[in-house]
Amino acid sequence: MKANCTNPEWIGRSKCAVCDVRNFVLFAGLSVDELNAILQPIDNLHVPQHSVLYEQGEPAPNLFTVRSGLIKLKVDLSNGCQRIVRLLRPGDVAGMETLVGERYHHTAIALQTADVCRIPRDVVIRLDQTNSRVHQALLRRWQNSVDQADHFITALSTGPAEARMARLLITLGCTGDQPEAMPTREDMGALLGITTETASRIMAEFRRRGLIQTDRGGELVCDHAGLALLANG
Repeated sequence: MKANCTNPEWIGRSKCAVCDVRNFVLFAGLSVDELNAILQPIDNLHVPQHSVLYEQGEPAPNLFTVRSGLIKLKVDLSNGCQRIVRLLRPGDVAGMETLVGERYHHTAIALQTADVCRIPRDVVIRLDQTNSRVHQALLRRWQNSVDQADHFITALSTGPAEARMARLLITLGCTGDQPEAMPTREDMGALLGITTETASRIMAEFRRRGLIQTDRGGELVCDHAGLALLANG
């Protein structure tokens, strides 16, 4: 991964003044001078697809905001398997456990090429102690993380495998105008708690039944009504 913002020779440094991270919810309510001082240690990272952002069990000195792409959070189980516990999209935060001084609880990997901002924990802790709006924003982020975890437990971990796969495809937005890149069959299995072979079989069955198809651009297009019926059934 290549760091940009703290590299004085980075050609994009002139764009820092209009960087989207200035509008990040944690920094709302800060003056321009406060914001400029805080942004100095924050860095932008380009994360190639399949690259590891951080490893489960490592010390957690930073948290990360996702600006583009898709990040998976996985845990390694004692039986040698892995389980994907969350997917992070633009606007989501990874590594919030750093704010309570712990090690990373998950391994974060780019499912597709991602752009993230790396924020030192000291920056956020200092803000939390001096700015009540930041404290409230942190609480909202924690709640959002809990809500995402609840969704994965209730939607993707219960019910028949076909229903869970239908919910996953809906969650990933394959029924929208701009679908996200689909995970591999192995990742689908890790998300749903099924084997790679089962994930492949279900996707083949969905294709046979016309629930999914691939358009000329190679994007996966889904039958929203059909998937929703299966997901709810």
